[in-house]
Amino acid sequence: MSLWKGSIGRFPGLTAATGRAATPVQPLSYAVPRKRTARPRRAVIGLGSVLLLAYGTTTFIWHAERTPLVIAFVVFSVAAATLAWRGVRILERQQLAAAHLQRGELRLKRQNSLLQSTLENIGEGLSVFDSQGRLVAWNYRFRELLDLPADLAVGASLNDILMHQAVRGDFGGDDPEAEVTRRLDLFYRDVPTTKERVMLPGRTLQIRRRAMPNGAVISIYSDVTEIKASERKLIEARSQAEAANRAKGDFLANMSHELRTPLNAIIGFSEVISNELFGPIANQKYPEYIKDIHTSSLHLLSIINDVLDMSKIEAGKVELSKEIVQIHNVISEVFRMVHERARSRDIELIAQLPDQEIEIWADERSMKQIFLNLLSNAIKFSREGGQIYVRNTAYRPDVAVLEIEDHGIGMNEEEQQRALQPFGQAKPVITRNYGGTGLGLPITKGLVEAHGGTLTIDSRAGRGTIVRIVLPRLQ
Repeated sequence: MSLWKGSIGRFPGLTAATGRAATPVQPLSYAVPRKRTARPRRAVIGLGSVLLLAYGTTTFIWHAERTPLVIAFVVFSVAAATLAWRGVRILERQQLAAAHLQRGELRLKRQNSLLQSTLENIGEGLSVFDSQGRLVAWNYRFRELLDLPADLAVGASLNDILMHQAVRGDFGGDDPEAEVTRRLDLFYRDVPTTKERVMLPGRTLQIRRRAMPNGAVISIYSDVTEIKASERKLIEARSQAEAANRAKGDFLANMSHELRTPLNAIIGFSEVISNELFGPIANQKYPEYIKDIHTSSLHLLSIINDVLDMSKIEAGKVELSKEIVQIHNVISEVFRMVHERARSRDIELIAQLPDQEIEIWADERSMKQIFLNLLSNAIKFSREGGQIYVRNTAYRPDVAVLEIEDHGIGMNEEEQQRALQPFGQAKPVITRNYGGTGLGLPITKGLVEAHGGTLTIDSRAGRGTIVRIVLPRLQ
């Protein structure tokens, strides 16, 4: 008995099973706890030990020769311990596999729950029909948009769903069976596709279909009723705007003919009378009246020309006859045109231009109109006895930068923005004393931009205004 107890600790099989700790396994969230896994192993090893002790005791009692029995006992013990260890290892693997399987099932359930929750909250209907025409996936929005029965179940037939819609009249008044047959034939062939369907309550659905690798077809249903209504409103508004634009064009064309013709006659006859070409006028009051008629006619013609120019600029139909234009000559000619107006208010015009000629690629008539409008505004809003400067502020080979500066009433930021709007005036109350239609600056800005340039205003109320224009040079 003492020999058996002394040799049991040296058996390699038992040492591997009891003397060495098992390989550590990382804890799993949904695995069976480690203590439960170790209990069956201890039970098997304990049972094997009891059996070995019982066998050894019986052998020593009933047999006199010890050596063969000891050898047999050792062999039997090693075999039993090996079998027990392998059995425990197999049991551990099965339990670990079961834990992994349980964890995978729980993860799959969470993913399915998240996927279904996502599909239910995307705001669009979704359906998936497999290659056999069975409904395998859908969300509540799909059933709601198509107004399908609430007891719709997995595996519902595409034929039954289409027949339900056809009988209800969703596809018109055609024969339901023929319509369903036609749609079934196109369902799997006409993909990918995007189409629209008008439902009975007047709701418009957009349906997008795509084929899946396994032969199934996925469909996305979107309610585009509001989008379609907005598109119709935009189309109507565009049509109205185009009609209004055509009406404006017709009006301006008629105004150009109907008003310019009598105005030219008035101007011509007033010049004949004021110059007394057919003899003297006895009463001196008549020449004064004729002069007023002539001046008013010229002013009205100028307004008509401004309106027509503004309409062309807004329509993008400004016609430019570009050539090499010398800025010095343009400014000199404009100075001569406004000289009398400036002299009447004791305003000095000062040109600060370089000796070298500034040449640009532009329409000469438009350039004269640009500087004439800017100088006329500067004279109009300057104080009597003031000065107006025209200068070149940059010597660059690609652009010409010119400034017109006055020290008049000036404008704040809000007034500058209003002055650049058609028919806008910087100070409606104050500028009543100065007249004007509010088209000078918008026309000037439009002409500058038509040449590929820019116009900016730097002004402060009571301190004056600087208008800066940048024009490209030769191209």
